[in-house]
Amino acid sequence: MSERVTGDGIAAHRSGWNFAGEVAASFDTHVARSVPLYAEGHDVVCGLTDYFVRTDSVVYELGCSTGELTLKMAAANREAKPDARFVGLDLEPEMIAQAERKRDERGLSAATFEVQDALSYDYGPTDLVVMYYTAQFVPPRVRQRLFDLVYERLNWGGALVLFEKVRGSDARFQDILTGMYHDHKLAQGYTQEEVAAKAISLRGVLEPFSTAGNLALLERAGFVDTETVLRYLCFQGFLAIK
Repeated sequence: MSERVTGDGIAAHRSGWNFAGEVAASFDTHVARSVPLYAEGHDVVCGLTDYFVRTDSVVYELGCSTGELTLKMAAANREAKPDARFVGLDLEPEMIAQAERKRDERGLSAATFEVQDALSYDYGPTDLVVMYYTAQFVPPRVRQRLFDLVYERLNWGGALVLFEKVRGSDARFQDILTGMYHDHKLAQGYTQEEVAAKAISLRGVLEPFSTAGNLALLERAGFVDTETVLRYLCFQGFLAIK
């Protein structure tokens, strides 16, 4: 089947959504329109850095895309903690190129970006790890391994901030959440055809878990203390402290 436009000029095949190539150029606009409270979630994450980033901390964002959140965290800590370092990792070279361009334009030398697989990266000890709508794209068969790795590398008292699209707890709630999210996308100016094309492109690519499923991942990794820090429809932010 030929490609279909999923919105903001981004085309994708059936069950073929990816973040490579030209997606990086329009990603920031697309994700801000597609995910409710996307910018507000950034504000929450930056606020949480007050509680976990130390003067000598190394902070990791896994799946940083164009680096916007990594750079915001670096900017938020530039004055009080100038020696803290913020590392953004992403599989796509085009995303990292956009992130590095932004970093240079904003003069945020505390942020660095690498084309890396989060599952095989050699992490140093860290006080804060952020996965902002990232884990949902990690295949379920290896997702637990990623959570285990994060827990292992966190310092005691460090935290994982996890934002995810979540499934409803049963079929009725899932129908409600899906319908209201559909309405949100239409209100953002996407057409019915674009909404449908995006959903079809994400089949087998985006695999969200329920709230309970995400909490189970965290618990199996070793996290005991968890809290929801943001929730809107089928989008939820978790704070998990080691």
